[in-house]
Amino acid sequence: MKRILIATLLMACTLAVQAQRPATRTASPTAKSTATTPWPDAVAQRLDALMADSLLETAQLGMMVWDLTTDQPLYQRNHRQLMRTASTMKAFTAIAALDRLGGDYRVRTSLYYTGEITDSVFSGQLYCQGGMDPLFSQADIEAFAHSVRQMGVKAAAIDIVLDNSMKDTLRWGEGWCWDDNNPTLTPLLYNGRDTFKDHLVMALQADSIDLITVTLLRDTVPQDAQLLCQRTHTIDELLQPMMKDSHNLTAECLYYQLAAATGRHPATAADAQRVEQELLKKMGLDGGAYRLADGSGLSLYNYLSPECLTLLMRYAFQHPDIYRHLLPSLPVAGKDGTLEKRMRRTPAQGRVQAKTGTVAAVSTLTGYITAPNGHRLCFAIMMQGLRRVVDGRRLQDALCVALCQ
Repeated sequence: MKRILIATLLMACTLAVQAQRPATRTASPTAKSTATTPWPDAVAQRLDALMADSLLETAQLGMMVWDLTTDQPLYQRNHRQLMRTASTMKAFTAIAALDRLGGDYRVRTSLYYTGEITDSVFSGQLYCQGGMDPLFSQADIEAFAHSVRQMGVKAAAIDIVLDNSMKDTLRWGEGWCWDDNNPTLTPLLYNGRDTFKDHLVMALQADSIDLITVTLLRDTVPQDAQLLCQRTHTIDELLQPMMKDSHNLTAECLYYQLAAATGRHPATAADAQRVEQELLKKMGLDGGAYRLADGSGLSLYNYLSPECLTLLMRYAFQHPDIYRHLLPSLPVAGKDGTLEKRMRRTPAQGRVQAKTGTVAAVSTLTGYITAPNGHRLCFAIMMQGLRRVVDGRRLQDALCVALCQ
């Protein structure tokens, strides 16, 4: 009987001790699933959460992200919706130009002459053939004048003939707003302006050439004219201001280089668009599904989709001869260009290289990202219907940061 009583007391004590011990915590199913969520799913969850932003109650957003490392889509939302491109159109122009013209291409402005030099007096014609070079500047015009002086010329009675036959006579692009700061589309440029002839005259006089008479004409260079001087700039030199600073004239000049490469004379915007449509066809896209208007994105008639822009960036990445020229020209988040003040002191700083785009009520962004796991991504974010463009940029930056976490 004593033994039974002792056993009963021992069991009661054991149960009492166990009751006083803290309960062992079991990991919740949610915590466990979060810790083991595959990276693509975790990225999608972060991006989906940002799509709940109240901004999207009134504005439209389309987005696509492509994992270049695995070569498959990572995320997409309204990715085939057509939207205005704004200056991300410059990325299309750059890729199409590098694809068609090559990274060694140069833009040329040439000076020819016909006539005679007698006793240091030049009587004849100076033919200025425009190649639509937006970088043609003081050093170039001085080189033109000096080449005349080097022929032994001290005085001149000349016709200055402007050959603008490279492109059509349209001075604005299709769909440009009259109240915008639009560049003038002419093949003969001086510091980006239509003042070539005036500065050539001043440069000749500054090089101690007495201009007896000067007549301005417009014509093409004849076959018997002799090349006197030629100034060039590389495609890389054009891409820097065009992409980093979103320079509109430079983009239009490269656009018409693309058009002239078809052999059409004078070249037109429609010629450049046919080259772009051929590129889209090579990528497996239907060029007729999009609306192409200009090279800079100033036009309100450009309509592409996030899918189209993303696949353009993918095409560039897959072609090293394009990518090695394109990548250094893109603004870097938090560091330079139009992204200098964006995404600073975030995981996206220095890891996002992308072209921005802004027109009234429209904000766009397309480029490349290096993810934390080392994967290389390309993406496009297109937004329109924005009352304040700054709100669109805020959401774009948050989406980029989410891709860098």
